[in-house]
Order: sequence, then C-alpha cells, then structure tokens
Amino acid sequence: MSWFPTSESYTLKNARLHASLTAGLRATYDADGFALVDVTVFDGKIARIEAARPAAAAEGAIDLAGRIVLPCFVDCHTHIDKGHIWGRKPNPDGTFAGALIAADADRSARWSAEDVARRMDFSLRAAYAHGTRALRTHLDSISPQDEISWPVFEAMREKWRGRIELQAACLTGIEAVRDKARFEKLAGRVAKAGGVLGAVAYMVPDLEKLLDQMFTLANRHGLDLDFHADETGDASSVSLKKIAEAALWSGFEGKVLVGHCCSLARQPDLEVLDTLDKVAKAGIGIVSLPLCNLYLQDRRVDGTTPRWRGVTLLHEMKARDIPVAVASDNTRDPFYAYGDLDMLEVYRMATRILHLDHPVGDWPRAVTATPAEIMGLKGIGTLTSGGPADFIVFRGRSWTEVLSRPEADRIVVRDGRAIERILPDYAELDDLMV
Repeated sequence: MSWFPTSESYTLKNARLHASLTAGLRATYDADGFALVDVTVFDGKIARIEAARPAAAAEGAIDLAGRIVLPCFVDCHTHIDKGHIWGRKPNPDGTFAGALIAADADRSARWSAEDVARRMDFSLRAAYAHGTRALRTHLDSISPQDEISWPVFEAMREKWRGRIELQAACLTGIEAVRDKARFEKLAGRVAKAGGVLGAVAYMVPDLEKLLDQMFTLANRHGLDLDFHADETGDASSVSLKKIAEAALWSGFEGKVLVGHCCSLARQPDLEVLDTLDKVAKAGIGIVSLPLCNLYLQDRRVDGTTPRWRGVTLLHEMKARDIPVAVASDNTRDPFYAYGDLDMLEVYRMATRILHLDHPVGDWPRAVTATPAEIMGLKGIGTLTSGGPADFIVFRGRSWTEVLSRPEADRIVVRDGRAIERILPDYAELDDLMV
C-alpha cells in the first residue's frame, strides 16, 4: 500500500470500472462491462471520471495498469448480534433446527450488553477492513433481549458513524405479532431507534392476519419492513407470496425486503410465476444469502449428499425488474460456521452458486448499488463525479482474476485515503468463549 497516494489530490490512471456502477460514462467497455478510465480525486470526493487517455501521467498520477476498482460494498442482511458465538455454542449437526436450538440457548444464557457489544464491534472491524460501507443487521428482539441489544446497537451506530452506516431490523417469529400490546411496544422501540420492522414469516395458520397487522403497524410508525421467508426446501412454504399479497392489499408505500426465499426454487412453475408477478407488482426487494443457505439447506443427518443449492430464483426475479441483492447473513455462529463479513467472498461464491456470469451483466450491483437503494442510502454503492471517494482497488484486472483469489491485499479507500486494513484477532474473544 506504500505506493498509494497520500495527498488529498491525485489521479488514478487506467483504472477498470464497471458500466453498471458508473452511470453516464462514455467509454469502450469489454465483454464483462469494464472500461479503462482515469479517476481524479480531490478533498475526499471523486472530482472527475473520464475514459483513459494515453497521455503521459501527470504529477500525482498513479497508473493502475488495468486494476479493477469497485465502490465500497453494501451488506443488507447480517446478524452481528449472533456473530462469533461458534466457539462456545456450535451447531451440533449443521441443521436449521440445530442452529435454532443452539442460538436460542446461547442468547438466553450469555447475551449481556457487554457480550453483544464486543462481538458486534469485532464483526464491524472485519467488515470495514474488507471494504463494507453500509450494513443492516437483524437484532433478536424476543423479550428481554430487545432491551439489551437495541441500546447496544444505537451506541454502536454512533461509534461507527462515518465509517459504516448501520441499520437494524427487529427479529422475532411472526407468531410474536399475536401479542398485540407487546408487538406494538416493540414497533415503537424500533421506530424510536430509527430501525426497520421485521419478523420470520413462518407458515402459521394465521399468517395472513399477522402480516396484515405488521403492515398496519409499519404504516402507523412510518417503518420499512424486512422479513425472513421460506428458509426451507419445503415447497409448500409460500410465505413470500403471502407477504407480497399483504403488501398489495395494504397499499404499503415503504420499502419491503425479503430474505432467503429458498423454497421458491422447489415449487411448480405456475406457483413460481404467480409469486414473482405479485412480488414485482408490490415492488419488494429480495436478498439471497448463498453462503448460509448452502450450509443449512438440504443438510442430511444420514450422511448422504445434499441435492440442491438452497438459493432462490434471482435470475427470474431480475428478469421482472425485482431488486435483488446478495449478502453475508450469519458469521461463525450456529447458522453458519464460517464467514467474515467479506462481501467479495459473498459475491465470489454467489457467482459460482447462482451463475452470475456469462454474461456478468449488471450483477455487480447486487453487492453495491441495489442494496444501497433498498436501504434508502444515497451516494453509496456507485462511483460518480462529485460523489464520495469510497472505493476498493483490487489487484485483479478482470472478473476472473478478481474472483479467483481472496484479494487479501486489496486497498480500501475512504474519503480519498487508503485505510489501514487490520482484521481483528480471534483471540480477542477468547474470554467470551469460556
């Protein structure tokens, strides 16, 4: 990193930028959508982006020789309140049921304010070092955990302001909505914190009624909505369709994001088409969590091989102009034993699992511009003249180069300056694992 400029004004020559993330740029693009450009940075902003010129480098210019430059990442579905508990509460068998039991037990026994805060901060330091600019986390909000985790989150949001823009969505099972007084109180708490109203939409008998209550509460408090839905291979699980129908019935004008939607890939074509048409009409965004779903879905305790990938139908959704994203989900907890909130890893694996290539098209938006739009964030997730100089310089000069290696030596630039990329040491959490 010693070669990267330290002044407030410099030009990066022959950087390779993607068409989907640099609107209005007139340049010659390759088959994967990249163009060679010169990027001028001044006082923390991108002063100018223009097609690369063969002229000799001006003073203060650095020749990137075709290295790819992407905007900083946006991770719109995480669980940093759960993160890094694997060392003390692993999943006994790798199943979804095993994850639920282990996480519930650990929360009840161990999630003090100090415990949650230390693990959250650890997670955010990793995300920041990897190049994440904004992140949404779900917060387990079953009483009494809501009274612990929400104040911790609000303090963490202030601590990290300017480095990672943080959002939070409450997380309970949809059945918690039956207790109207309790859920009304939770919605008020979420609104006070500037959060997002969320729940896991299980296929309970009164799902439609409970969804209607959630949309009503969201309207009343001016909240966006964020659901977990159909995180199963059971084709009879159609809560995504129920959410879309509820959105249409209610005339809801806020943003709705739905995560997982795995069972959609197991359903008959007519059911799929009906659901996707309703999701598109309702303007709902979808986030797939390919790492966690690959880990949990179709896990077979008899030792046989899983038969499907566990991801949803992103290509079919995108064809209907449904906003689609991919995100990290869980990290080193019973729902996913691995991960480090590295969105390059997420995108690399998503490309392999979901075939986000041939053509690349505008799929790079799924970890940048699209989740930023879903989260209502302006000026994040794209590279534009006059916008913030928040970007990542990779060593790779093509998609196959970038996505073939971890790019551990990537350069993360914030406000025009390269940050010191220090990943936290796992040993910091050893005392929490006792």
